[in-house]
Amino acid sequence: MPNAVSAFLDDTVAGGAADRPAIVTPGGATTYRELLRLAGRCGNVLRGLGLEPEQRVALLLPDGVDWATTFFGALRIGAVAVPLNTRLGPAQWVALLRDSRARVLIADAALLTGLRSALTDLPHLRAVIATGSDAGTLGALLAAAAPECAPEPMSGDDTAFWLYTSGTTGGAKAAVHLHRDLLACRHYGLDVLKVSDADRTFATSRLFFAYALGNALLIPFYVGATTWLDPAWPEPEGVLRAVAAFEPTLFFSVPTFYGRLLRAKLPADSFRSVRACISAGERLPAELYEAWRKRFGVEILDGLGASETIFMVLSNRPGKSRAGSAGVPVPGTEVRLLDAEGRPVTDGEPGVLHVRTPSASPGYWNRLDLSRRAFVGEWFRTGDVMTRDADGFYQHVGRDDELFKVAGQWVAPSDVEAALLAHPHVAEAGVVGVPAEAGLVKPVAFVVGRGGGEPEALAEALEAHLAATLPSHQRPRRIAVVDELPRTVTGKLQRNVLREWAERTL
Repeated sequence: MPNAVSAFLDDTVAGGAADRPAIVTPGGATTYRELLRLAGRCGNVLRGLGLEPEQRVALLLPDGVDWATTFFGALRIGAVAVPLNTRLGPAQWVALLRDSRARVLIADAALLTGLRSALTDLPHLRAVIATGSDAGTLGALLAAAAPECAPEPMSGDDTAFWLYTSGTTGGAKAAVHLHRDLLACRHYGLDVLKVSDADRTFATSRLFFAYALGNALLIPFYVGATTWLDPAWPEPEGVLRAVAAFEPTLFFSVPTFYGRLLRAKLPADSFRSVRACISAGERLPAELYEAWRKRFGVEILDGLGASETIFMVLSNRPGKSRAGSAGVPVPGTEVRLLDAEGRPVTDGEPGVLHVRTPSASPGYWNRLDLSRRAFVGEWFRTGDVMTRDADGFYQHVGRDDELFKVAGQWVAPSDVEAALLAHPHVAEAGVVGVPAEAGLVKPVAFVVGRGGGEPEALAEALEAHLAATLPSHQRPRRIAVVDELPRTVTGKLQRNVLREWAERTL
């Protein structure tokens, strides 16, 4: 197969859509022709720095044209793009640069200001390029480079990019992805979402997250659609302005942000241009699904993917979505649920989700033991515990490292959280199990209230509410009302932080 970049830029330009907008930002639009030339310029800049195929290029950039230029420019010359989470700090960025052995770092000038002094003991790093237009910056280098850059011939098995996992329960690890993985975008993009060149995509998640990389860059570019990229971190008011100006047809976000948008009391016609909203990153509560549909008249298609798969492996379908479900397998993906002994489970019985999908990573960089546990032959063990109903829909129960036993009975945090969220005065909930007296594990709950009120009164009301709705072993030993729950930048609940909070309260 040719270099995968050709399928996302060259083919669209050659197909007669060169002047169609590829990216729209608050500052204007960039066409496919312009982006192809920018990627070529970037490829030539990187080659001029001595970068060779398989060597890593780290991206520390906000979403925008520079991000796409650098990503496709690196892949174009056979180098490996390594996006970094812009919400981390210098010490974490240095750790990822050291782990990836990046030869070149292309970074936002503002972020680089606080990072430069920490760029020590990085023997593999050869060049650091800041954004901007002054001499030596990315803008100046691109302007001086030739726009024609022939794609490096690649096989489907050559490495294209790495994605560092969000690290909700431990240190981040890089999932390796190949050139052929990118082309698997057609299964979710075309077979499920029916994306076409007439679509306009908008994701509130950032491009260093697989969810946004797949849905706000790869899928729209595969069909020649237009995507919205904003360097600013999303807030409800800004998203509303962008939706009104850009008029997206597909809107991608996470349950936490959907909840924020609902609480922001936006006009009921705010999403009138959107034909489908999509959710991933964590389980979408049925209450949130119903409230969104009632408020805005648009269904949310919940699904499940991972850094290791890039694209969704389970998804609801437009017009056939089901509240509380992650949907059914995406075409091209095989799914099985296995118990602790590796045996298939029956309908209604929880099991760990294993998937065989064409976009799955072959393993983690320099993490052999973790790779052997997660990647078993052609199957990826996701770690998600799910059930399957008689209609073939999958429901998320939790992570296999989140479940715990109380009085000899399993407790799924998601069950307790669902009961808490059913109370009208609860906006968010997080539950963990922590050792209490004599080492016995007990549930502890943290909630974010809705509509003010005294925390003590809400905690007492929730204790009475759960006493009427949950068996005794599932009821939290303590309910703490907090201003916000700890989450990763991709919206996932950080249960390791909740456990630390809980251990300090018991």
